[in-house]
Amino acid sequence: MNDVHPATQRDGVTPMRWNGWGDPAKAKELPFAVRALLPVLLGRVPKPPAPVELADVRIADSALTDADLVAFRGALSADRVRTDAESRLRHAGGRSTPDLLRRRRQEQEAPDAVLLPTTHDEVAACLAMAVDLDLAVIPFSGGTSVVGALDPERGTHRAVLSLDLTRLSGLVRIDPVAGEAVLRAGTTGPEAERLLAEHGFELGHYPQSFRYATIGGFAAARSSGQNSAGFGRFETMVVGLRVVTPTGEIELGRSPGTAAGPDLMRLFLGSEGIFGVITEVRLRVHPLPEQRLFESWTFPSFEAGAEGLRLVTQQGGGATVLRLSDEAETSVSLAQIGKIGKAMAKGASAITVYEGANIEERRARVSALLREAGGTSTGESAAEEWLEGRFDGPYLRDSLLDAGVFCETLETATTWSNLHALRDAVTSALKEGFADAGAKSFIMCHVSHVYPTGASLYFTILAGVRGDQLAIWEGVKSRVNDAIIAADGTISHHHAVGRDHAPWLAEEIGETGVRIIAAVKRELDPTGILNPGAVIADPYASTRGS
Repeated sequence: MNDVHPATQRDGVTPMRWNGWGDPAKAKELPFAVRALLPVLLGRVPKPPAPVELADVRIADSALTDADLVAFRGALSADRVRTDAESRLRHAGGRSTPDLLRRRRQEQEAPDAVLLPTTHDEVAACLAMAVDLDLAVIPFSGGTSVVGALDPERGTHRAVLSLDLTRLSGLVRIDPVAGEAVLRAGTTGPEAERLLAEHGFELGHYPQSFRYATIGGFAAARSSGQNSAGFGRFETMVVGLRVVTPTGEIELGRSPGTAAGPDLMRLFLGSEGIFGVITEVRLRVHPLPEQRLFESWTFPSFEAGAEGLRLVTQQGGGATVLRLSDEAETSVSLAQIGKIGKAMAKGASAITVYEGANIEERRARVSALLREAGGTSTGESAAEEWLEGRFDGPYLRDSLLDAGVFCETLETATTWSNLHALRDAVTSALKEGFADAGAKSFIMCHVSHVYPTGASLYFTILAGVRGDQLAIWEGVKSRVNDAIIAADGTISHHHAVGRDHAPWLAEEIGETGVRIIAAVKRELDPTGILNPGAVIADPYASTRGS
């Protein structure tokens, strides 16, 4: 077994580490300053045993029969139906900290096979056979989910398949006059930008998972990228979808605007593969930017910085990237680049990036509002450093886990008027939860997505957990989810629902909302093969036994 496996090999993309984030060659040691800071923040944490080697992991034999395999190989070819242990383990979940902690265990769960279709019609054939053979199907692309959406859950079915869409990739067509492009669902973020750039366009969607996540995954999870202040959430870029469901196919988005009934496209945006498999996405694109400018800011407090972001957003915006780090995150960011003295200073920090035309005019307007809120410009360097390393945060998470430090993230959103109350509620729930487990914790927070009426809050958690980190985190996370709902936050701003947040969905959208989702699920997927347990736990409860 090795780090480059046929089931994950793609042109120009280094396969993700099977038990960590990203390119194995980019795994990094903890910076000295961070290592020095950790005992101060968390106390001494014992280093865990070395992670288990992939070849030593034990998984159950595939539950598929020879007849099952013959059927799928007839539709896809033998080399695109995989039951070897490595292929199955590489599709055994996403990249949350709980996912990675489970991958350090000797015995692990895995799908019974991995299917690799290359066309829309092959996806349809796979779903039809899965229905006939009573097999659950987990749609899988970049493998970057952090909410349990890729767990190999078979539900009531006799086996579970991972439907890997990464070979369903590429640019289908582009309309430069309309400013629209159609991309296949398995196209990665970098591949999409490269293909569009050949025609003078860009999408401009840059979540932290950008290097590995895919167009279909962005749509299925309602992703939000770091350029959201300028370009909006991914769902606002989507103007059409092509989807395969177990009971039929559908193409949506005939025209730029319509009043022909409810907007069915919105049903599939955020559906996380429980209704059908997205195979193509039609997107609004824009010309490559003429210019790019950076500016960094400091504020006396997170509250002052948040007021600056509110003023900018409500009075016309102008920045492509608008991001605010609280005092804790600012100090750790400075420590990572060796600025230990400054890391102990007080204050929050912000970065702004401007792309496109009329940059100086836009920057002047934003800068005036940030100064009004107490901000001080610190030049370009911090924003440029952030841009250079903005996709590398998960590598640091892996290094912390290797050092025995628990590290995880969570996110939510609320109105400007409720922002600080929600932040306090989440921070308190985290600190109290870890304290009850005998662990010190250090909580960081930033805002990276803003709206006229409110903003997101993204938390990074470090904790010196002794004992079973996974079990302790499950208790803390449950406590935090309760606190988010009680404080009028959303259970997920852009990480999606998956299985991890499903128990709290009804508290956010109400029982009627859950019944609507369940009804759509039963209509499109009557045998329940698609992603069992994700988003809503049991959509068939009302029909079972009737």
